[in-house]
Amino acid sequence: MTVQLRVYVPPHPLIKHWLAVARDAATPSVLFRSAITELGRWLTYEAAREWLPTLETTVQTPLETCPATFINPEVPVAVVPILRAGLGLLEGAQTLLPLASIYHLGLVRDEETLEARCYLNKLPEKFDPQTRVLITDPMLATGGSIMRAMAELTQRGIDPELTRIVSVVAAPPALQKLSAAYPGLIVYTATIDEIVNDRGFIVPGLGDAGDRIFGT
Repeated sequence: MTVQLRVYVPPHPLIKHWLAVARDAATPSVLFRSAITELGRWLTYEAAREWLPTLETTVQTPLETCPATFINPEVPVAVVPILRAGLGLLEGAQTLLPLASIYHLGLVRDEETLEARCYLNKLPEKFDPQTRVLITDPMLATGGSIMRAMAELTQRGIDPELTRIVSVVAAPPALQKLSAAYPGLIVYTATIDEIVNDRGFIVPGLGDAGDRIFGT
């Protein structure tokens, strides 16, 4: 069976609601941050399904023993926010993955070439090969930043099939590049917009997520 990129757009009403809030140009920065946080929370909830490692055991209830399932604490989980905008999704993701290690990766896009340049890399030299990695990046537009992030992670031993990407808006150019290079990857996004303009912005999108999150 051929492995190919899977992209999920969860049909959850809360995801749709907070996406609408984030898209609205009239939404003030403080409410925009709340919308991105909530999207990070609900999309991470969806991404964690059948992804977090579990172990089977038994517990003693007040009446008798019964089977129980716990998150396996021995399998490492990491969250990699793509700075700046990925920090907005991180807060929501952390509420569901409180024991995850956080590794910051700062990427900035050259506005002329649209290529991503790394200015901060807090990734370890090597990951445990079983590490589950959640990448938070609100906008998957041209694919420059997410492809750079995936290259940095795979060079350090991360398995793309154990990796999940959480975004708010994704577009075909980024998804096509990810599919060609990392077919086992899974993306969770609130929506897919078809157009990326000549400035590298997704249309209709939601504007510059970093600027709107931080009010700059």
